Amino acid sequence: MKKIFIKLVSFLFMFGALSSSAIAVDKLHFVVPGGAGGGWDGCARGTGEALVKSGLLESASFENMSGGGGGKALAWMIKTQPKNTIMVQSTPIVLRSISRHSGYVSDSASSGVLSYKDVTPIAGIIGDFGAIAVAADSPYQSFADVVSAYNADPKSVKMAGGSTRGSMDHLIGALAFQSAGANPNNVVYIPYDGGGEALAGLLSGETQVLSTGFSEALGAGDQLRILGITANDRSADAPSVPTLKEQGYDAYFVNWRGFFGPPNMNASDRYDIAKMLGDMQSTPEWEVVRKRNAYVNIYNPGFDFMGFLEKQTVEMTALMKKLGVI
Repeated sequence: MKKIFIKLVSFLFMFGALSSSAIAVDKLHFVVPGGAGGGWDGCARGTGEALVKSGLLESASFENMSGGGGGKALAWMIKTQPKNTIMVQSTPIVLRSISRHSGYVSDSASSGVLSYKDVTPIAGIIGDFGAIAVAADSPYQSFADVVSAYNADPKSVKMAGGSTRGSMDHLIGALAFQSAGANPNNVVYIPYDGGGEALAGLLSGETQVLSTGFSEALGAGDQLRILGITANDRSADAPSVPTLKEQGYDAYFVNWRGFFGPPNMNASDRYDIAKMLGDMQSTPEWEVVRKRNAYVNIYNPGFDFMGFLEKQTVEMTALMKKLGVI
């Protein structure tokens, strides 16, 4: 009887494993918390592109849901708990809880501060350095030129960003200006709803400088001149772009991007999607996406991802206090 019982348990275990693999996720809907042309948008669409082209995913669809610095999409994920849907996010989902930014509120029941703890962390997949850029026809040829203009007249240099004050783009710019000896709170920051709108604001002359992600700046092509990135060394994927550090400004920062599911997400779906994202990084289709955006590959799934987010909350709180943002 004991042998029969062991065989039965083994059979059931094998059957369960086969069943779970047979219902692996084959389609995904990507929710982008910002407008077209931003860093979130590029990461989500690039990920979907690589997954489908590599054969890891049957189909991918995308939806831009901008508003509230990412809060509208976050609230929607929590309220609707959609199936086969993941939301791209990055450091701002940590910053919003630190700065007590409640973002979009659809109704009275949605009030309060929303954060990564209200959804399901699936995996972090890439790192993206920050960038300070100007329009291609700008008179500023280096970050030192920007600093000189700022020192002569602080209000003459308006800095655009695709997120709210106290969020990612503002933080990158604040860090750059602080490294130049300026008080980051005195820098005029103009927030736009997404990277595409921030780029339009720069090109129209509403602002003189753009603080953004390196991948977003590269995506703008010859419309921009990138004055410096927040890396210690130049990127092998874009070796002509200088770092702020080599120009004498000690400003280092790397932003992560990853994906989250709705609260109470099915554990097997969470595992399947996390594994799929990890497998994707070894495909040639992903390398095409990674290289054109100068992404740094990371892979931080499941509980490791949650631990990373909790650690970053502590580190970013200290940095934001140092910069005077909070």
